[in-house]
Amino acid sequence: MATATTHGARDHARAQQGTRAEAMPVVPADDWPTPPPGAGPLVWAETVAGGNYTHKVLARGTELRLTDLTGDACAHLLLYVADRPWERLNVADTVKVQWNAYLGEGRLLLSDQGRVLASVVADTSGRHDALCGTSTLVRNTERYGDGTPQSASPAGRELFKLAAAKNGLGPRDLPPSLSFFQGVEIRDDGSPAFTGSAGPGAAVTLRAEMDLTVLIADVPHPADPRPAYTSGPLEVLAWRARATAAGDPLWEATPEGRRAFLNTAEFLATRGLA
Repeated sequence: MATATTHGARDHARAQQGTRAEAMPVVPADDWPTPPPGAGPLVWAETVAGGNYTHKVLARGTELRLTDLTGDACAHLLLYVADRPWERLNVADTVKVQWNAYLGEGRLLLSDQGRVLASVVADTSGRHDALCGTSTLVRNTERYGDGTPQSASPAGRELFKLAAAKNGLGPRDLPPSLSFFQGVEIRDDGSPAFTGSAGPGAAVTLRAEMDLTVLIADVPHPADPRPAYTSGPLEVLAWRARATAAGDPLWEATPEGRRAFLNTAEFLATRGLA
């Protein structure tokens, strides 16, 4: 089809309607062909290509499932309270308050206000990292020859800048991130050891405990020793569910977690949101 004219370009573009690429968002999300068993109505359905990013604002109570389709995805994550982005994911407090540097089912993702932004409600991977953050322009340029967003080896922080800008945020709003599906452990001598992936199909499900702005960059972990830039597709699905409430086992699992949930409940109550 000729695209040299405006009419030809328009007709070519319209002819693409209904075409699905391997990595793309599906709109409406309920057109996703294989919704998770037992999930409510889908509100977000997307496959993120390796070396790419995505973002979305999710309502409190939404469940978000990330799946490593090939074993080579690494989902770097940032969270912000949707209408007050100065309250955001604090990785140091997430680790410190819960006395544990390793993420997994039952862990909470905390803000620096001592509130629960999200909880981990399911995890079949067990290979995650709350220590190293994401890759940078300087580091990727050293390793791969380039780290700019449009290159073949974009850095996670550079992609986060793009996702942040689309939500009214700037580089100064980017704190250290968490990553899922490529693990790091600390050896007895205090040095980090890269543990890699749990393999294709591993998934982690988060529950939003407040209205959240979610930023995701799917790029290689900075400690990945492979010389080539290796990043596989990431499946992102979200559906309506319910936030954690008093009486839920997760609410009462630890004294520190209970306090964080109480802080969250107080904040929501004073604003008439719960």
